[in-house]
Amino acid sequence: MDNQAAHRGSSPYYINRDLSWIEFNYRVLEEAQHPDTPLLERAKFLGIVSRNLDEFMSVRVAGIRNQLKAGIVKKDFSGYTPQVLYKRLSKRVEKMVTAEYRTYRDLIRLLTKEHLVLSHYDDLTATQQKSADDYFHDVIFPILTPMAVDLSRPFPLVHSQNVYLAAVLERENATADLPDEERYYFAIVQIPSILPRLIPVASRSHSKKQVYVLIDELICNHIQTLFSGYKPVAVHAFRLSRDADLEINEEEAEDLLEEIENKLRKRRRGAPVRLEVQKDFHPYALQLLLEEFEIDDAVYEIDGPIDLGFMTSFAGSVKNRDHLRYPTARSVYPPEFADGEDTDFFATLKERDVLLHHPFESFDAVSDFVEQAAEDPDVMAIKMTLYRVSSKSPIIRSLAEAAEAGKQVTVVVELKARFDEERNITWARELEKAGCHVVYGLVGLKTHAKAILVVRREEDGLRRYVHVGTGNYNDTTARLYTDVGLMTSNASIGEDASELFNHITGYSRHPDWQEISVAPDTMMGTFVTNIRREAEHAKAGRPSRIIAKFNSLSNQQIIDELYEASKAGVKIDLIVRGVCCLRPGVAGLSENITVRSIVDRYLEHSRIFYFENGGGEDSEIFLASADWMTRNLTRRVELMCPIRDAGCKDTLLNIVKLYLKDNVKARILTSSGSYEPFKNGEEDFRSQFRAEDIRTWKSTLV
Repeated sequence: MDNQAAHRGSSPYYINRDLSWIEFNYRVLEEAQHPDTPLLERAKFLGIVSRNLDEFMSVRVAGIRNQLKAGIVKKDFSGYTPQVLYKRLSKRVEKMVTAEYRTYRDLIRLLTKEHLVLSHYDDLTATQQKSADDYFHDVIFPILTPMAVDLSRPFPLVHSQNVYLAAVLERENATADLPDEERYYFAIVQIPSILPRLIPVASRSHSKKQVYVLIDELICNHIQTLFSGYKPVAVHAFRLSRDADLEINEEEAEDLLEEIENKLRKRRRGAPVRLEVQKDFHPYALQLLLEEFEIDDAVYEIDGPIDLGFMTSFAGSVKNRDHLRYPTARSVYPPEFADGEDTDFFATLKERDVLLHHPFESFDAVSDFVEQAAEDPDVMAIKMTLYRVSSKSPIIRSLAEAAEAGKQVTVVVELKARFDEERNITWARELEKAGCHVVYGLVGLKTHAKAILVVRREEDGLRRYVHVGTGNYNDTTARLYTDVGLMTSNASIGEDASELFNHITGYSRHPDWQEISVAPDTMMGTFVTNIRREAEHAKAGRPSRIIAKFNSLSNQQIIDELYEASKAGVKIDLIVRGVCCLRPGVAGLSENITVRSIVDRYLEHSRIFYFENGGGEDSEIFLASADWMTRNLTRRVELMCPIRDAGCKDTLLNIVKLYLKDNVKARILTSSGSYEPFKNGEEDFRSQFRAEDIRTWKSTLV
């Protein structure tokens, strides 16, 4: 254990959630720095680091600033007051930004060696400058809007996390002896977010080299075209991050959809949280920004382009450089379904349960299942939850077609899915137009469960077919995230699924679930019961073990239960991608607990929970939509489903064991809160790349 922890104000038993998140983003940054990661993938990871930090500042740090304004001085369970935590986070974020831009400069040098050159405008050849100039005049200039700030024109609304140029101007006949407020004029120009930040410029035919110029710099070099009669003194970029949290009073809202639309408009004027300014920012412009935003305690001077999120889209846009990317991923159609077009999903699922592992197995199987249900004349009803979906979702199209064909279609759309609110509002309206019953969930709770229920008329009566999963019904992220899903016609699970939808859409009391566990009603109790049961097995000398894979662990009660199980002798292996507030390896407390994190090509997103339960056939394994976080267990509708089919149980356990063997990308959490590479002296084993071979983890079924 870190003996200095108490002196830094932290708890010897718990790691602070936000400091743990910083450690997670450093692990993502490691992928951008690692020489074995393909170069364009490194650029992509760097963009992800930037976007992650944006959300962290606008949500988590914004929340801490609100606590400071409210005068809250109470310590959280990790031992931090908001005041101490804010200071420590500020220092950690500054260090992260420094490391981020050091990595950026390294990548730019390496990209140059690969003939992908980010050039300054002044370093372009005459031909290239002509190409850039033409692009500015033909494409950029018509959509720019210079916004002056003076007595007759108040400071315009600065949108959160958009890059702007601050222009300090003076009249062409101005004299230097005037005071700043009389000598200088100030205006801002928004960098068009609809255009790429890196603009390719003309290269010689058959040249291997592709040259780019930053759109910010291109506008700076033509800034005089926006301000005739004035001389630009200085032009620098800046960006503001605002509080992105939505406080919605659902109980008093007459129309939840309309209420959220109103709150989204207010989000644009959220309290400033962070101001980033380009290095050597003009002091007169900086003073004006500080007075306008009232944020002098959170100003970050950036030595490079502001907002490196563009590196992700840049990496994806580069052509003919496949050797700088990961090899093309193999996503196979699940072998249990012979062919996507000819498969009869219902016939297969009547015979057996099917476990899916994305992205190694194609998410098309889920989309095709919904499409077949929409087209099947014997299907009477389709019900499903939607939390985040893609902009061109085939599932949405199938649901609309099913409703138009006269089927009963019920869709629980979560309007409060952060940063996807506008898209979900659009989908809700489209589904309603098609005749679907659209429900917005329960007051005070986000519906985060992942479930599809299909009710079909068959010769022996009605049969329910269910899909439950760990990830969103999003065909785009399903290619980028690892998730698992279960497709089944198990009667008990089907009845539970019906009860779940009735519970969400109607007034039914909390059901007595036969198989599933649902938050906030029963899921916490199920976890606590199972953890305590393992402790009892250990005390009695029976086989006991817990293996859990999920995204975040921050619930104190769960942590304390794991500590007690560890003290009883239970071996506990946690695979936690992001935040982990548990301190492993503390003598007499958590010495039987290991925590590892895997950050690799795909975002680890699956939630899997295994309890040995004395061994043999009594062992249990679950998939769930929930992490071990307080918000998931108490403030969201979440779903956890047991795997009853013996083959599927073995398959899911095989998947978890893949991650425990990883000694390439796995990082082990120490009791101090830092992460170290996991090296076990064995041959290199990289779980995500081994999982591409479905025979590795589906051998019991194939």
